[in-house]
Amino acid sequence: MLNSPFPNDAESPRVTKRRLQTNTNGTFVRVVNGEKEGEPFHSSVNIIVTWSLPSVSRIFYKDKYDASKPAASPKCWSNMGDKPEKETPDPQHPNCADCENNIKGSGAGSSRACRYMRRLAVLIEGDTSGDVYQFNVPAKSLFGKGKGNVHPFESYLSYLRSNGEHPDNVVTKVCYSPNSNAIELLFTPLRNVSEEEWQLVKTAQDLPDIKRYTQVVAYSVAEQSPFAETQGFTFS
Repeated sequence: MLNSPFPNDAESPRVTKRRLQTNTNGTFVRVVNGEKEGEPFHSSVNIIVTWSLPSVSRIFYKDKYDASKPAASPKCWSNMGDKPEKETPDPQHPNCADCENNIKGSGAGSSRACRYMRRLAVLIEGDTSGDVYQFNVPAKSLFGKGKGNVHPFESYLSYLRSNGEHPDNVVTKVCYSPNSNAIELLFTPLRNVSEEEWQLVKTAQDLPDIKRYTQVVAYSVAEQSPFAETQGFTFS
């Protein structure tokens, strides 16, 4: 049976959250209840995306991120990238498009103060337990053009669609870009999922709280701010 990263505490107090975390040292680490679990994945990790929102999310932090200070909560966020959620403590504008924090230059340099982000619900290739992890895709890994079958995430989704595929029936390789000093991820299709993997995907998608993996929700707002030629197959 699949394990949700957001189980009912009364029923399963030992697990409250499960994440696949990126790191500046080029690894991917499984984190359960804030504690690292298992060996890290070096340079790349293979996943299956079981769920994502149809739109890119937005998140706004009032203060600049400082690693030496405790993680701050965002002041405003939008799961669908259109308007603040009802539970945001300090909505910045009735809608995201007209918000001053959506203007280029409102953040550092030419960036926007309100950042783009995506949260994915993913399975890890080879993990037959079917544990579902939340995976944050930061703004720098979302947009831009791909080359061949290697893409930033939004371009990757378009690439899959143009070839009649969907992220939930493809094993995806996620790797760090060798051409960036910051955390920048690239996505590549490796193969179609097996029948056994597809059953894990379908079970994950039937979880009653699957959408929560992909959203900013009240209990998780105090989290830390989200932030080569690779081998695979090319659709033909």
